[in-house]
Amino acid sequence: MSLVLAQSNAARLAYDLVKGLQAYFVSRLDELQHPAAAHSSQFYSVDWLRAQGDFGGGNRFTAKEDTLFNRASVNISQVQYESDPSKKLGSATALSTIVHPKNPFAPSMHMHISWTEMKNGSGYWRIMADLNPSMPDEAQTALFEKTMRETVDALWEEGKAQGERYFYIPALGRHRGTAHFYLEEYGSQDPVHDRELAKRFGHAIIDVYIQIVADSLTKHPLFEGRYRDDQLAYHSLYFLQVLTLDRGTTSGLLVHNENDTGILASLPAEVDKVLLQSWVTRLPSVQAKLLQELINVLNGDRIALVDDEAKVKIADVSRLFYKNHPEALELLARGDRIPPTQDNHKSV
Repeated sequence: MSLVLAQSNAARLAYDLVKGLQAYFVSRLDELQHPAAAHSSQFYSVDWLRAQGDFGGGNRFTAKEDTLFNRASVNISQVQYESDPSKKLGSATALSTIVHPKNPFAPSMHMHISWTEMKNGSGYWRIMADLNPSMPDEAQTALFEKTMRETVDALWEEGKAQGERYFYIPALGRHRGTAHFYLEEYGSQDPVHDRELAKRFGHAIIDVYIQIVADSLTKHPLFEGRYRDDQLAYHSLYFLQVLTLDRGTTSGLLVHNENDTGILASLPAEVDKVLLQSWVTRLPSVQAKLLQELINVLNGDRIALVDDEAKVKIADVSRLFYKNHPEALELLARGDRIPPTQDNHKSV
């Protein structure tokens, strides 16, 4: 079994782009570790295959347990249907990454860059990033926003507005994170310019995030236990948003079941079940049912470990839930446009 990549030139260029960003991000994250450990990586590599590799697959670098990270995963993938005449989708190539540092003063960060190409030759980019601190710092938020604004220039206002809509949690009246950017179905008449924009955005976000985390670790090398409680509460909020609202995560789980632990690699290591339970009655009834079912598969009385075993259960619960309650898909997060991710993977 081996990974079969798309033959399209645009898809190959997109795959080279995300693979390069993956390697760069992992190397920059490794720079954050203690000098004594500088010659060993904090990550290990995991591969997965779609239809035994015939339709592509992916690779992720996952943080080892004894590192700076609560959870960290830097994923790339390319799913392609070039040999399947029943599909209108040619290929989907993506970098999707989430980093949750152990230090509560160092913010989490999510970034997604992907190229979707249809068999008729059309295609588009999805470009996202958001900063997710459990201990908000105005200067860090301002720096992250400034970097995004300067990198995307004229696209800033549109991307910021879509991001703030996408990462809003209506039931709690707040956002996930403090700085957001989201471009959906982006493309101009200049594919080289668009590809360079995606690459430049990725490098800029990686560099500014490393700067922010390094500054946090320098300023707060030690911290009291109460800050861990703030971090646990924020990680629980992240869990809520990803599993009841995030359209990308949900679409990934519904399209196939060959990479459940990778798709759910964004989840933090632990969540507060009591806090999650307190939010059940605040959600719309159908989402409340989903959240309750998710809580029920978590172990522990209060603090629950979200390990690979739990992720498999979460994936199974989510798929069954949306099969029985397809109307809940209408409540998932969106920007100005709803991406046709699931429809793209269906047979014509």
